[in-house]
Amino acid sequence: MELYLATQNKHKIEELSALLGTQFLIKSISELGVIEDIPETGKTLAENSMQKAQFIADRFGVTCLSDDSGLEVDCLGGLPGVYSARFAGEPKNDVANSTKLLVDMSRQADRSARFVTVLTFHQDGQFHQFEGEIKGEIVLSPRGNHGFGYDPLFQPENESRTFAEMTLSEKNVIAHRARALHKFKMFADESLKFVDE
Repeated sequence: MELYLATQNKHKIEELSALLGTQFLIKSISELGVIEDIPETGKTLAENSMQKAQFIADRFGVTCLSDDSGLEVDCLGGLPGVYSARFAGEPKNDVANSTKLLVDMSRQADRSARFVTVLTFHQDGQFHQFEGEIKGEIVLSPRGNHGFGYDPLFQPENESRTFAEMTLSEKNVIAHRARALHKFKMFADESLKFVDE
């Protein structure tokens, strides 16, 4: 089954492709001619994820999967949340976002946080959402060279390493996106008919 990933983020495409396996023929929306960022004006991750899937569904009518993920830090009232990709402003910049986060948390003792992913699957006019979450904490300074975004700052519960200190396959065993995709794959196995193409 062809499945278009409603994102331009090459790191998300890499993670999603690795996690989805061979049940789906993964396609990029750039193959549909989409080169611009899909609007994200929702107040929640679920709203943004739905907005992305709706954008692709309305324009192309294809089977697609969208993802909106965010880092929620307790001492910052859940920020950066839906603003995770643009926490330090435009243009998007991982280093600037991480620096702003560390500055904003510099006097905070509570470093608890969570990564949350909401996936939206669209097929034949129907939408289904799946959420995954992992709890952890923000470390005092970046560690590791793998991953992207806030991965060098996020240390999952019961782990001594940040996401950026793990390989992609290690991260994919426990991460928020993997947990949401596990729920999606259970749904797909029970509800979708796969046709050999």
